[in-house]
Amino acid sequence: MSQVQRLLVLVAMMMVAVTKVASHDYGDALSKSILFFEGQRSGKLPPNQRMTWRKDSALRDGFDIGVDLVGGYYDAGDNVKFNFPMAFSTTILAWSVLEFGNFMGSDLSNALDAIKWPTDYFLKATSIPGFVYAQVGDPYADHNCWERPEDMDTPRTPYAVSKQFPGSEVSAEIAAALAASSLVFRAIDLEYSARLLSRARTVFEFANQYQGSYNDGIGRWVCPFYCDFSGYQDELLWGAAWLFRASKESNYWNYVVENIHNLENTVVKNINGFSYSGGSYAEFGWDTKHAGINILVSNLVMNSNPNFSPFIPNADKFVCTVLPESPTVSVQYSPGGLLFKPGGSNLQHPTALSFLLLVYARYLSQGNRVIHCGGVVATPARLIQVARGQVDYILGSNPLNMSYMVGYGNKFPQRIHHRGSSLPSINQQPGPIDCKGGTPYFSSNNPNPNLLIGAVVGGPDIKDSYNDSRADFVQSEPITYINAPLVGLLAYFKTH
Repeated sequence: MSQVQRLLVLVAMMMVAVTKVASHDYGDALSKSILFFEGQRSGKLPPNQRMTWRKDSALRDGFDIGVDLVGGYYDAGDNVKFNFPMAFSTTILAWSVLEFGNFMGSDLSNALDAIKWPTDYFLKATSIPGFVYAQVGDPYADHNCWERPEDMDTPRTPYAVSKQFPGSEVSAEIAAALAASSLVFRAIDLEYSARLLSRARTVFEFANQYQGSYNDGIGRWVCPFYCDFSGYQDELLWGAAWLFRASKESNYWNYVVENIHNLENTVVKNINGFSYSGGSYAEFGWDTKHAGINILVSNLVMNSNPNFSPFIPNADKFVCTVLPESPTVSVQYSPGGLLFKPGGSNLQHPTALSFLLLVYARYLSQGNRVIHCGGVVATPARLIQVARGQVDYILGSNPLNMSYMVGYGNKFPQRIHHRGSSLPSINQQPGPIDCKGGTPYFSSNNPNPNLLIGAVVGGPDIKDSYNDSRADFVQSEPITYINAPLVGLLAYFKTH
């Protein structure tokens, strides 16, 4: 065999090896990413509950003040219901189904269940005119304990925003979630869809009429966990955009166009000593909706006015901040290729930003457009390629050859920062485990006894290393708003 032939064989073997590493079972990952939400359920579990080590919990939420606030999701590894990030996760789940539901196959019904669980809860949380419940559970007491949600005996205090103590960000995000979900259920349950849309209108009107941040009214309990750092104007525009898409009523469109200038100003806040600059077209997540607004609106005007300002130019600029080859890239990438932005629980950023890239790639294709980042031309195919690279990294195509989704692949996190997963289930230990009774399990080096299938953790550091430790919650804690955008991504890649 000649030197050239040997080289060709070696190249072929390397290509096979790379293909083997990079090929993932997106369908399996999709099923698991949706199943995760069943592990986060609060309230009375249904007969078709598949994650059976979880049991009923928090069955009297709100009862001490005469309001039924049973249901919804625990946002992460604790037992508090934070409605602001819960609503964002719901909005993104709904958007995932609207864009990619056709690719979900048999998982679509489970995705609908994952959306209806929180929308049923949000109908309860907004049932009293003039009040929107923003949180259930005392976070300080909760974080001082390590106990199963089925056992928790910490105060289940409800916190509400009102005319006197407004909370436009949490109210408008709930309105967005209800409006987006109304579109999802329109072809399935018209009556339920109409109820969601009607409530979305009412809650948005409340958010807009009584403007203010919930930091000022109930900040003592929502901060530092889910302070609103970037202001509430983005949520108002986000809510109005979703209401326009769901209702086609011109007043919501006019609201978006007339108020978009509110996002042009950079918002700088200092909360609990942490300085944050928001108002950027490059940001998207539970707190900052700017890039999402521009991409959502772009679809409404792409064909009629492809340069509609500032939405489409800002959506293009967002893409140029993410692409590694762009001269205006503003995110960092690890040596292994994982996208990084400042702040904890990093995997929320590659999932959310990749979701937007994928959605925008579809809109660009429909509008027959490409993006120019200086001298770099970004095609829809390139956006999809970048998004797929992030998904593949999460599923195991990384320097550690490790999946960051629990239960997917041969190597995944074993000691996630999650109370229910780390403590014996009621099936194994029926007797209660009190506040400090769970501490030995938290401190143990043993793997979690209950697999929270589909949970995606905060992820590795910028050097691609991962500390599989409950104590390192920045890396090991799963969160609903990491999984929510991944559902849409996996649905697309399952078929494409």
